[in-house]
Amino acid sequence: MKKSTTYIWMSAMVVLSIALFSAITFMDLGPTLKPIVAAANPTDGGEPEFRQSFYGSFEAPLDKPMDVAKIGEFIYVSDTKNTQVQVFDQSGNNVNAFGKKGTEKGQFQFPYGIAGDKDEQVYVADLYNGNISIFTSKGEFIKFFPDNDKLIQSPGGLRIYDEKLYVTDIKSNKLFIFDLQGKKLMEIGGAGQDEGKFIAPNAVAVDRDNQIYVTDSGNNRVQVFNKDGKFIRIINGSDDGKGTALFVNPRGVAVDSKGTVYVVSNLSHNIYAFDQDGKKVRELGGMGTDNGQLYLPNGLFIDEFGAIYVTDTINQRISVFY
Repeated sequence: MKKSTTYIWMSAMVVLSIALFSAITFMDLGPTLKPIVAAANPTDGGEPEFRQSFYGSFEAPLDKPMDVAKIGEFIYVSDTKNTQVQVFDQSGNNVNAFGKKGTEKGQFQFPYGIAGDKDEQVYVADLYNGNISIFTSKGEFIKFFPDNDKLIQSPGGLRIYDEKLYVTDIKSNKLFIFDLQGKKLMEIGGAGQDEGKFIAPNAVAVDRDNQIYVTDSGNNRVQVFNKDGKFIRIINGSDDGKGTALFVNPRGVAVDSKGTVYVVSNLSHNIYAFDQDGKKVRELGGMGTDNGQLYLPNGLFIDEFGAIYVTDTINQRISVFY
């Protein structure tokens, strides 16, 4: 009798230990998360460092996250392989998700670029469906962006600045600029290697002087234009922008409050930062799975506090530096 009781007690302890180990293993999805707003300070003169990662919940981990944007107080991520958008608070907790696979309203085939307007409406580019969907901040579908002239074929990167929507079209090799009512204001590019031409433009950013930065992925460069769409210069890591490119397959691009230009180098797993003269000032990342390392990074966003959000695609997470 005592032997049976002992076996039962030991079995129960083994089951409990396994359950406890599993819980710890599954809960430990990344480093301890810290609030971003309290810690980030772009005026302190410090170099950005890795701070935290977002992985999604245990029930819904990110799978091939492609782009990221902070809209209002929340971080929105195109969870591309899951054909949805995931929403996080500033401590990295998953608070919402919306969208599913399909071609109807509120559905996606390949959700890619994300941007938000002053009303915190969320714009999501669908690379395969060839449209841009607009949602409320809570993920309720409002409408498709009114591309009345049917110009958009394969929207990639999105940014909204000064009541204008900037859209890179990867198939047509162009950058379109619209007002938020759908009227085309400007068109830049076309296929080619000359200045002002693109091969697979992937992302776009606008600085405080209204200069426009486009990652010209197929040409391994970032092209810079003035507010009127006139070509200004090339950034590729070489002294004059015409030498051998420092990065390989540039994807995301963003400009911080100091005018520093950050570029994702997808195939070298880095983020390079340049001053306004195109000189490299810092480098983040490097290939790997450890904290602060990246594996085929893609999207990039810098918020008003200087926090740098990167979609670490193969590692299935958002890495945050500040």
